[in-house]
Amino acid sequence: MLPANERSPGASANPMSLSAAKLCRLPPSATEDFNRFCANGDDESLRRLLIAVLTDHLPDKSKQIPSWSDETKLIEDLGYDSLAIAEMIFYFEDLFQISISNEEILHVRTLGELHVFVHMKAKAVAA
Repeated sequence: MLPANERSPGASANPMSLSAAKLCRLPPSATEDFNRFCANGDDESLRRLLIAVLTDHLPDKSKQIPSWSDETKLIEDLGYDSLAIAEMIFYFEDLFQISISNEEILHVRTLGELHVFVHMKAKAVAA
């Protein structure tokens, strides 16, 4: 949970308010995708949300995320380093109210693996 001084004005301690505060820095369509994924597990919405988050956390802002490919590698193809991956993981933890261990994330190397991983973790919490 975000400390009180990092919450947006008016945000309460409920997960949806915290998620809304986290989503405000992404394009408006990301909020729609987040809500759609949370409501019915829509994979395409999750992919679009992941692209928005990945783009926001790109270490080299001059790069762009190419069209979705499950084989695209986070480090080699997109230029993520360990710090950028850690920041992105913290973001996902706050957004979905999940916990991700270092051991778990070490196995995530591609967009496809990230998609499966986030989907599995977020749906486990929702269940």
